[in-house]
Amino acid sequence: MTGIDDSIDGWLPAGLPVAGIDRSSVWSDLLRHPWHLLALLCLVQIVCWTVVPALIDPAPPGDVVEGFMWGREWVLLTYKHPQLPGWLLETSHLLTGSFRWPQYLLAQLTISLTFVLVYLLARDMLGQSRALAAVLLMPSVYFFGWPTPQFNHDYAQMPFWAAICWLLWRAGRGGGPGWWLALGLVSGVGLYAKFSTGLLLAFGALWLLSDARARSRLATPWPWLGLAVFLAVAAPLAVELYRIDFLPLTYFADRDAWVTEHRARLYYIGVQVAGLSGFLLVLSISGLLRRSPDPEAPVERGILVYLVWMGLGPAVLIMLASLFTGTGESWGAPMYNLVGVVALAFLGRRLGAFEMRRLAICAFTCIVTMSAAYAAIRWTDCNVRGRMDAVCWPAQPISDEAEAVWHAAAPGRLDIVGGDTNLAMLAGLNAYDKPSIFTDLNMRFAPWITGRRLHDHGMLMVWSGRGVPPSLRAWLGNIPVKTVLFNWSREAPPVPINFAAIPPGTRYLPLAVDSRTRHQRS
Repeated sequence: MTGIDDSIDGWLPAGLPVAGIDRSSVWSDLLRHPWHLLALLCLVQIVCWTVVPALIDPAPPGDVVEGFMWGREWVLLTYKHPQLPGWLLETSHLLTGSFRWPQYLLAQLTISLTFVLVYLLARDMLGQSRALAAVLLMPSVYFFGWPTPQFNHDYAQMPFWAAICWLLWRAGRGGGPGWWLALGLVSGVGLYAKFSTGLLLAFGALWLLSDARARSRLATPWPWLGLAVFLAVAAPLAVELYRIDFLPLTYFADRDAWVTEHRARLYYIGVQVAGLSGFLLVLSISGLLRRSPDPEAPVERGILVYLVWMGLGPAVLIMLASLFTGTGESWGAPMYNLVGVVALAFLGRRLGAFEMRRLAICAFTCIVTMSAAYAAIRWTDCNVRGRMDAVCWPAQPISDEAEAVWHAAAPGRLDIVGGDTNLAMLAGLNAYDKPSIFTDLNMRFAPWITGRRLHDHGMLMVWSGRGVPPSLRAWLGNIPVKTVLFNWSREAPPVPINFAAIPPGTRYLPLAVDSRTRHQRS
């Protein structure tokens, strides 16, 4: 990929002087080779946030279980979202044979890839040292730590948002055809992570039209070729969206209504501000907020405009929208990739060896302490407080019992699980037969389930509590129910889970289910 008009390193002075630093020290070597420190940061992030949840959590987070169960169906789109995260989760299982740890590794690989892409963008704009400093600020942002074990669509987007920002900048600043083609490809694939990637693309399109230098590239064929690549990649998703009658839009409307009813008007903004509090604290500790003793040439205005527009614009817009709509608290997760770069663009003239050292110490401290706090709090919630979070369920024993009940009651493999959807997914997750989930017992939400498949293969119903819920009675009739008590906490009593095998050949199953019965919080 060549053809940039200006020397990338010539846009701004690249980094810190080495004079006065002990060249024999490890630290000075890391400063002279930013890639080494960046690689070390990624390694610590991957190790801490993969090992800790894998050791502590008996079950994956709820969205991860759903991703695994939907990923094995290999569909383009469900009633919620496109399914790139599900495909990645299923691939991780096929490669490792485990549901215990690969999802955590996958999540941290996406976070680390985001670190690298942000560094590449910041290096082009601010030079190597400021780019490294910008990435060292990222672990202090809540969204790059505590929630990352739950690999879902919000976190699958992160590297795509960072890559789009970098590729668009390079392409708009005179990049050759390779940059435009890569931009079109990554933008199209990004929609398969989540449709909200389109928000960043809209901001990027407005910048492309408003920036004179970038707009001049539209007179060449390369942006239009990149657009053609984008449309070609996104076309199957658009066709599938039409085929399923735009169900994700219905889901979004229902989710919006639930959040509006159950969350305070300022809840979303409060979560975002809290998530950035550590970032502001680290800025202060590092010394970057002090007054600069030496005036220095400011960053090019075009760089500042781009960073503020692409790095803060989507997040601010969603915050404003949250005042009028129901916005999920983690939707902003990919929107803070560039906050460190924005900070260094305005404060980077204050960056020296002392500030860099403090940033590095804070970054590694954030990763280690937050992962340790995660372990302590998760273990305490499950075993001392008796709080039944999604990660507290005994996933493997539930799957083992589900298969045992099925094979004792019916011939053939366990092919379908249903009932309480969240619990049924756990029952099917580790099952050797790899059953499909009958989401909310509704074929619109689980198109891989058909009446013929139900008749030929039967289904295992799973739910918790005592007795049979009214919504399941029509399905079960006189079918016997087995109730098993599962230990899940050192303090709380065992949880009763019920299993009922509907054998193959059962007739008159109530297949028509109202779509309004789905779980709004899932």
